[in-house]
Amino acid sequence: MNGMTVLSLLGGLGLFLFGIKTMGEGLELAAGNKMKRLLEILTRNKLLAVLVGALITGVIQSSSATTVMVVGFVNAGLLQLSQAVGVIMGANIGTTVTSLMLSVKLNFGVLFTAVGAICQLAGNRSSFKLMGQITMGLGMLFVGMDTMTSAMEPMQSWQGFSDMILFASNPFVGVLVGALITALLQSSSASVGILQALAASGAISLQASMFILFGQNIGTCVTALLASVGANHTARRAAIVHLLFNVIGTAIFIVIALLLPFAEWVQALAGDNLRLQIAFAHIIFNIVTTTLLLPLAGLLEKLACLVVRGEDKFVEPMRLQYFDNRLFSTPPVAVHQLFREVKRMAEIVCNNYRFAIQYFFAPKGMDESEFNNREEVIDYLNAEITQNLIEVKGLSLGSSDIHLVGSLFHVVNDLERMGDHATNIMEIGAARKKEKSKFSAKAEHEIENLTQLVTSMVEKSIHIVDQQITDVDIIGEVFELESQVDTLCEELADHHVDRVKNKKCTPKNGMLYLDMLNNLERIADHADNLASSVESHDDASRLLW
Repeated sequence: MNGMTVLSLLGGLGLFLFGIKTMGEGLELAAGNKMKRLLEILTRNKLLAVLVGALITGVIQSSSATTVMVVGFVNAGLLQLSQAVGVIMGANIGTTVTSLMLSVKLNFGVLFTAVGAICQLAGNRSSFKLMGQITMGLGMLFVGMDTMTSAMEPMQSWQGFSDMILFASNPFVGVLVGALITALLQSSSASVGILQALAASGAISLQASMFILFGQNIGTCVTALLASVGANHTARRAAIVHLLFNVIGTAIFIVIALLLPFAEWVQALAGDNLRLQIAFAHIIFNIVTTTLLLPLAGLLEKLACLVVRGEDKFVEPMRLQYFDNRLFSTPPVAVHQLFREVKRMAEIVCNNYRFAIQYFFAPKGMDESEFNNREEVIDYLNAEITQNLIEVKGLSLGSSDIHLVGSLFHVVNDLERMGDHATNIMEIGAARKKEKSKFSAKAEHEIENLTQLVTSMVEKSIHIVDQQITDVDIIGEVFELESQVDTLCEELADHHVDRVKNKKCTPKNGMLYLDMLNNLERIADHADNLASSVESHDDASRLLW
């Protein structure tokens, strides 16, 4: 073994890893949003979850990427742990696609790379360039594999390597070696590819590579475990489920390989092609492990809960809770369920407004992440509800539903804007906290009086929308409060000017004070719009009748 052999090996590995990365990024750009959408609409059907996990991983050629995505989705509240378990198991099956592709004895490397390069250089359309990126990545993957195979052929005659392989034929040492290599490379596809290259060069037998292969499945869990650092308890449990799945599967297959002629069975299936033998062993490992452990998914969840103890604070889930696309077949029900989503959005906005006001006056000990989570959900609901309102508007609806849908467009928009102004108030509070800024007792009292009026408006207007109250006296109370807010804001702005003239207010405090007045006044305006939306909806209905 000489320096050129090592360089060739490293060069081939570099091409292989770069090929996987290039192809995966291209595929994610081409279908990333669709894949995320698939995860979001998962049902509690674990078989469907396995299928989706296998499909996504088969597309992006990385079980680590899929598992990291799942951990992120669980952390964001898009997936429950029970749904994540199936996706993770499916990801392990999907990752076998790479090893199967690499086992085919066809030299497509140069062809794919050349076609990909032509598409990248000659194509003007983004879709054409994307296809070129995917094809070129696939080509580099094959070229890298062939380079590694050629580099490893001389290793057959190196005594040190033979001794190392003999040492690794011990089941537990082999598992450890496979796990460490995969953990370092952060890719089971890459480490299995190296193993196939070794086998193709004649440097290692199937029996010797079997336990290394089992360990590689454990090593791939490292990426998800790293991704779960700093995430919530449920997300960390998802990563632990991934680890438990592969550790239990490895334990099962060590027993099978030691007690049964597993290697002989694989050889009978794959013939003399050592690459294909390793690919088949990889496929059998993941399919059998999934088949055995899927019915025990609940037990895996419990084990993960024992490993990761504690409970998360409530996180508002970033998904529609009451509506799904199947309701479009019954338009009146769809409208009713979308209205429930709007009411949920209104409650979240109200909670964020109260949080922001409290934070402005006394930020100490308050967890801003709660606010940020709800703000992300508000933005998500705004987009999703609006899109579904557009869809349902084109369906056959009764007159009352038509006008309710029309008013909900305005309600959702006003709620989203109220959420934005609550965010502005949080930023004002954060600036006060950072600068240790204090208002005068009078200015503080003025803001308190204004917030009381605005809070009353917000609560009344949301109650009006929630109950669809059309009583003109109750709606009139909101209009009267809005008038009081406008008057008070003008008075407070005048008071502020007097304080500036008398040098009783610093420029920084003055800016924060005026920003607070402006945001509270804008929230009041949107609260007024909410009450008006119900009133105009009722007026339109009466005109029709």
